[in-house]
Formats: sequence, C-alpha cells, structure tokens
Amino acid sequence: MILKSQVEWALHCCAILAGLPAGRYLSTKALAEFHGLPKEYLSKALQSLSQAGLVDTSLGPSGGYRLRVPASELTFLDIVEAVEGKGKSFVCNNIRANNPCRPQGFCESHPCAIARIMWEADEAWRVRLRAVRIADLIAMLGEEIPPDVWKKTADWVLKRAG
Repeated sequence: MILKSQVEWALHCCAILAGLPAGRYLSTKALAEFHGLPKEYLSKALQSLSQAGLVDTSLGPSGGYRLRVPASELTFLDIVEAVEGKGKSFVCNNIRANNPCRPQGFCESHPCAIARIMWEADEAWRVRLRAVRIADLIAMLGEEIPPDVWKKTADWVLKRAG
C-alpha cells in the first residue's frame, strides 16, 4: 500500500500544531517553509484536515491552522483517513468467478480467502494507527530530539504563530 505524500505532511503538521499555545494559529506559509514543501500542495492536505474537523482555521494576517481535536485524542488513523478517505485498502473484484474450472455457484456465498486475509490485514493496520495519538508522537519526539533543537523549533514556530 502506498499512501499519498500528503499523509506524511499532515502528520508532521499536526505534530507542529500540537505545540501551539491556546488561541494561536500557524499559517500554511509557515508550515510549508518549516517542512520545505510547496505551499499550494500542502494547503490541500491542510484543507483535508479542516474538512474532517481535525483542525480549526482562521483568516487574516494572524490566521492559519490549529488543532481542533486535542493531541491526546487525535489519532494517526484520524489523520490518515482525513487525507486518504475511510475506504478499505483492498477491493475484491471477485475474479475467482472467472475460473472456467469451478462448478457453478461454488464459493459465491462468501468472500474468498484472499479478500478475508487482506481485510484482516487492513483492520490490523487501522487498529495500530488508531492506538497512536499525536500526544504519543510528541512524547516520542521529546525523547529523541536534542533539547536545543526542540527549543529552537518551538521558538521558530512561536515567532510565526499568529
């Protein structure tokens, strides 16, 4: 399975937005600059988050984005589904029905083993993403990123937050 690059962008943006103080917003321009991404493409990912109700937006010179859902409740799956949609990653087209050797009516009353395995894998993937929240990511980053880089990043973001 290959996810859109917008999923990665949206996850990183939510991690940054999680650090904003109450009432502050970060612009698409600042998020794009921070991540080295084209603003026009990043705005599509941010719009997906907004349409899903995961972020709030504000217009004007001090406008931008901020999390609507608390980082302690916002899951990776919420973000992935906002960008990719909620559909299953595997669609069964029942090509087994084309088998010229099968007796008529054979196996047509239930999904085939391939579809069942793929759907189980899809659900396992979703269970894992549902279990990880943005707050968990922030805790991981706090352990992995050197304190001086963490502070420099926070200062950079706060300087640009409206």
